[in-house]
Amino acid sequence: MKESALPGFLQQVIKKYPDVWKGYQGLGTAISSLDGLDVRTQELVRLGIAIGAGHEGAVHSHTKRCREAGIKDAEIYHAAFLSVNAIGWSAAMAALSWIDDVIGEIKKG
Repeated sequence: MKESALPGFLQQVIKKYPDVWKGYQGLGTAISSLDGLDVRTQELVRLGIAIGAGHEGAVHSHTKRCREAGIKDAEIYHAAFLSVNAIGWSAAMAALSWIDDVIGEIKKG
């Protein structure tokens, strides 16, 4: 994701503390390059973790990253529905609404 697509406050943090951001990005790159999961699966796992943690901004970010990885919108919505039994209806519906903030298919009707 391009830095210009990040929330404004985060862009300000990056500008003020570039070494911290570079370190954070380096950690992410090191973890992503481990043997195991392909990029597509990694993005879906990250989305699932964000959903389970109830972090709206992370759900927005990882929804965008899933789409960038070529994951279909239906698969992304499915990830939210899979969380119903694990985190409960209300929390899953909140996550679904955050996903829809990015995709917008449900709000279209």
